[in-house]
Amino acid sequence: MNEVFEELRTALYSVWHRRWLALAVAWVVCILGWLVVAMIPNTYESKARIYVDLEDVLSDQMKIAGDGKQEITRVRQTLASSVNLEKVIRSTKLGEEIEDRADMDAAIDALGKDVDITSEEDNLFELTASVGEGKYSDAENAALSRDVVQKLIDIFREENIAGNRNEIADTMVFLDQQLEERKLELESAEQKRLAFEAQYPELIGGSTALTTKIQQARAELRTIDGELAGAQSALAAIEGQLASTPPTISSGFTPAAQETGARAALATAQAQLAQLRGRGLTDNHPDVVSSRRQVAILKRQAAGEKAPSATTTTQQNPAYSSLLAIKAQRQGDVQAMNANRAALQAEVAGLMASQATEPEVAAEANRISRDYEVLKTKYDDLLNDREEIRLRGQVDTNRSAFKFNVIDPPVVPRKPAAPNRPLLLFGVLFIGLAAGAGAAFAMSQMRSTFSTTAKLERSMDLPVIGAISMTMKEAGRALQAKRLKQWAGATAALVGVFVILLVIEFVQVGAVA
Repeated sequence: MNEVFEELRTALYSVWHRRWLALAVAWVVCILGWLVVAMIPNTYESKARIYVDLEDVLSDQMKIAGDGKQEITRVRQTLASSVNLEKVIRSTKLGEEIEDRADMDAAIDALGKDVDITSEEDNLFELTASVGEGKYSDAENAALSRDVVQKLIDIFREENIAGNRNEIADTMVFLDQQLEERKLELESAEQKRLAFEAQYPELIGGSTALTTKIQQARAELRTIDGELAGAQSALAAIEGQLASTPPTISSGFTPAAQETGARAALATAQAQLAQLRGRGLTDNHPDVVSSRRQVAILKRQAAGEKAPSATTTTQQNPAYSSLLAIKAQRQGDVQAMNANRAALQAEVAGLMASQATEPEVAAEANRISRDYEVLKTKYDDLLNDREEIRLRGQVDTNRSAFKFNVIDPPVVPRKPAAPNRPLLLFGVLFIGLAAGAGAAFAMSQMRSTFSTTAKLERSMDLPVIGAISMTMKEAGRALQAKRLKQWAGATAALVGVFVILLVIEFVQVGAVA
């Protein structure tokens, strides 16, 4: 630790011993450095915040609203595109001295680096432009930075509206051309299809449609078979009920009056029961069960009544007549189903014969049907696209695709954004002092002198007997004090120049606007 302290003390003594050299080097470095800093042009930065509103009630209602993310991406890509930057350069002072394309490309690259677009939110952007041209004054650079931002906003707003309309118009022309071509192709395919269907009506729709027809006919045939089985079963049930029902029934009545009381109610209940059975209801049906119970109760009541004097006659059983009518109806249904079944069987046989005997014709039918469907689908899609584009064009005519609002407009900056001259001036001063100290220390290392006896003993590896102190006279001490004052004055002058430069910088910054 003592050795480190000794080396530090030795270095400080060496620098102090050659302080005039250190001060001279510091002056030279500081003057040159401050000149370089003074030659750096001020860069002025202007900002603007813009908001892109993608919500449009009419577009959403008409189902023609675009994707918001795509619109945001388009804003980012086109706001500072090369085309827009070139327009900015040509419409501002930046393009005054540009003579050829190479100069323009270089200016576009330089301006592209100075223009920055940052997204604060999904649809909120901050546009920043920095301008620091040495050939312009500070006031001109400040105004130019504002003009660049404002021109970018104006160009984008104009091209957003006009560009969308031009794009829609070009798209409409292209779609009309495509529709006309597809229309001619579709008409030709339709004529071929009609001619083929007139020659082979059973192959309308191709072999796929023929297979579908066969499957549908077979499905209908299975359905009719099931219905026919049910109708035949119902006919057999009616025939069984008819066999167990007498054609006539006997009834007694008096010449003066008909039966009354329980016997009359019993006859009515029996007639109702016969009607229910005539409708095909089984004995387990709730209505039949209820009627049978009613008949049983009335039979017991009628057994206790005195039978009236009457003559017995016979009449046709109404239940039997009803069953005959139902049987005739069901026989007709069975015959109709049998005829329909025979027709479907014949149709299936004919379709299968066409499919088996004419495979080439079926393949041609498939090709014609497929080509027609493809062309028709394409035509319908193009027609829908044209209608959607037309509606979008009408919407864009009255309102923009999205609202482009400038929240914070660009203003002329009052202070430069770069460089930080006070910091640079202080840095040059520090570097100058460090360079002077380094030069003095290097000079001491180049000469064979020793500042302390300890350093001499370590360097020579020999014992040092003693040291002789320097004794100065009064005139010498006065001269030394005078030179020290001169050195302090020169050092203070260096610091004073630094302070003056700082004051000038602050005054110039405050006087820009």
